[in-house]
Amino acid sequence: MPGHTSRKKFLKKIMAGIAGSALIPDVLKASAGFSDEMNMQSMQQKKYFSANDTIQIGLIGAGGMGTADANTAITVPGVKLVAACDLYDGRLAAARKNYGNDIFTTKDYREILHRKDIDAVIVGTPDHWHKDISVDAMNNKKSVYCEKPMVHDISEGAEVVTAQNKNQVVFQVGSQGMSSLGNEKAKELLAAGAIGKLNYAEGFWARNSPEGAWQYTIPEEASDKTVDWKMFLNKYPDRPFDAKRFFRWRCYRDYGTGVSGDLFVHLFSSLHFITNSKGPQKIMAMGGLRYWKDGREVPDILMGMFDYPETAEHPPFNLSLRVNFVDGTGDNTYLRLVGSEGSMNVEWDKVTLFHNKAYAPADDPLLATKLKKESENNYQRKTMIQPDATVFKAEDGYKGAHFDHFYNFFSAIREKRNVAEDALFGYRAAAPALLCNDSYFNEKPIRWDPVNLKLL
Repeated sequence: MPGHTSRKKFLKKIMAGIAGSALIPDVLKASAGFSDEMNMQSMQQKKYFSANDTIQIGLIGAGGMGTADANTAITVPGVKLVAACDLYDGRLAAARKNYGNDIFTTKDYREILHRKDIDAVIVGTPDHWHKDISVDAMNNKKSVYCEKPMVHDISEGAEVVTAQNKNQVVFQVGSQGMSSLGNEKAKELLAAGAIGKLNYAEGFWARNSPEGAWQYTIPEEASDKTVDWKMFLNKYPDRPFDAKRFFRWRCYRDYGTGVSGDLFVHLFSSLHFITNSKGPQKIMAMGGLRYWKDGREVPDILMGMFDYPETAEHPPFNLSLRVNFVDGTGDNTYLRLVGSEGSMNVEWDKVTLFHNKAYAPADDPLLATKLKKESENNYQRKTMIQPDATVFKAEDGYKGAHFDHFYNFFSAIREKRNVAEDALFGYRAAAPALLCNDSYFNEKPIRWDPVNLKLL
């Protein structure tokens, strides 16, 4: 029967102990006393460090995401925030209030990179500064945690990869779902054949609020006196101070990368980690600006279609991604992988595995008729069926993917090793997201070589 071989391999791997007890199929779980709702165990370990082992970090870009990153980073044992950089006076004042008046603050990120007491930096700036600051930091021998997407344009990726290779420092992109228990479990399940042969994947991100659609609060005191506007612009066209462009930068193409760079890139990162993929070879997008007509230059609804070729790591499959900032159902997201024998919904703290019943091929209508008559003439006792779905949940007390991602980052610094989401991985996750924007604005499909990282 279709799928019998892969299910047999799946069972064999389980019994050999490759995938572990959490992957025991339903037929064995019933006899072993397992429930269909299973806990995923956190691999977080408690370690204690002396003062000499403390990793000292600097925050570059102390806005919403940068501050959230810093707040999570300092909960990892042995990590201390000693400096912060931002171009707005109000954020520097907030940093001193939150982290202590003794921390060093500046509007020039280079002053942080030149400090000998800083081991690593968090780059939480707008997208158009990611490449420059990351490369400068690595050239100053600092490890870097850079928010996603890694770069603002695909032409910038090679320089970041080269800087990491040359300086041999730890570089990690901030798609925190990469380090989640959910992603790790999904990777195990797929490799063990739990959904058969992968053929399709889809992801969705829904929002329906001003904050979710990037209408961030603009402080009353915002002006060219409190903001270093010239530094913010970087290499992009000079223009008079515009508080919307500074505080709501995601809405503008010169500084942000739209919904694709903000959200699709999370889904690409998780998908590539789970499947060991390097990326799609064909990219198409469509969408529009349907509701948030506040002067923004990017769509609030975007759909992308991606064609993944067959490789040694995975079969050919297709991916569809959607973002809707006008979704009346509220905020939600998922990544779903579909195979020949089932599917799974992947969340950062949960994986839901759905099982399909396998059927014999019915290409021959005469054979199908014969089988039907035989079943009518012979009593066939019904069997016990496996549950339609198995839910894998994180243990209570799980600190979450954001903590895990920083834990992995600092562990790599201490152990002098690489991370899963390094510069090359980050480039391959960012490229299809950025090219999705290019497809939308140019109204044409784009072909991409994910192995050699070049347009075709």
